[in-house]
Amino acid sequence: MSFDAIARSWEARRQAPCLVIGEVAQAHDGSLGMAHAFIDAIANAGAGAVKFQTHIAAAESTPAEPWRVRLNTQDASRYDYWKRMEFTESEWCGLKQHAVERGLDFLSSPFSIEAFELLHRVGVAAWKVASGEMSNPLLLERMTQTGLPILLSSGLSGLAELDAAVATVRRVGNPLGLLQCTSAYPCPPEKCGLNLIPFFGERYGCTVGLSDHSGTIFPGLAAVTLGIGVLEVHVTLSREMFGPDVPASVTTAELRELVTGVRYIERLMASPINKDATAHETLALRRLFTKNIVARTELFAGTLLREEHLALKKAGTGLAPARLPDLLGARLRRDVHADEPLLESDIE
Repeated sequence: MSFDAIARSWEARRQAPCLVIGEVAQAHDGSLGMAHAFIDAIANAGAGAVKFQTHIAAAESTPAEPWRVRLNTQDASRYDYWKRMEFTESEWCGLKQHAVERGLDFLSSPFSIEAFELLHRVGVAAWKVASGEMSNPLLLERMTQTGLPILLSSGLSGLAELDAAVATVRRVGNPLGLLQCTSAYPCPPEKCGLNLIPFFGERYGCTVGLSDHSGTIFPGLAAVTLGIGVLEVHVTLSREMFGPDVPASVTTAELRELVTGVRYIERLMASPINKDATAHETLALRRLFTKNIVARTELFAGTLLREEHLALKKAGTGLAPARLPDLLGARLRRDVHADEPLLESDIE
């Protein structure tokens, strides 16, 4: 199961594959069909999990909630927008079933106790705690009571709040993952904070990951070299799609490239080599590409070798160039043709 890695310590996690999560969030724009399309696209790209957000407007918002980004004239208020993003419980069950059929872990962040209870009935592989809910101890405690893995997003939290959230999870004993996240959309490279990945690993001793809002594949690839266990990226079907998260998202084609890069880097990191052993394995190539000492002209037995008698040429089947100083003044045992490699047995 993909979330087994969440239970690993920081050091042990480095040997496990990184779970790549395709974050749909509100990119479906309230369309159930579009939400299903995202599941197929994320599965086709090779990710391990799909994540949504579950909003119940009446449970989490008020008509006075301000817009983060004014989206359109379709929704008179942020509350109306959340209302339009709602799916019914049976629709969430259909999305979860579709994800499982495509081999994906199904995740959705709840933004209220009511949303948590809905998702608990639907069934999720783990709980992803959104940045804005880290200060909501009631929601976090309800999540821990399920025994499922907990993924904490650090985007809006200082260390004191993170310490408290980690302590809440640790008291119960849920598998724990902490994601470095910067709440900027899109996030510029100088604010991605990859330095915090090893810092969090050492501070909390748990699986550490990256929730990336850069809209590129580069922070994720860099983070894999630091030993992350979870990589979450927002996904869009096209750069031309509507929505506030499009600039902070990767396309599904880029997600496929990202997954390929993650697996490639994991093979790199898991495959140390012995330099001497590698040199031995490439002995045939060494003979092709390296030079040896040859006769520059026709030389006769008894010749006292001088520098003008010798040259360095491919292929490396005779004496190595490093032996050149030793040959000067030595006597040939036999006649040697021009361009013929000199052997140890040729020298008195």
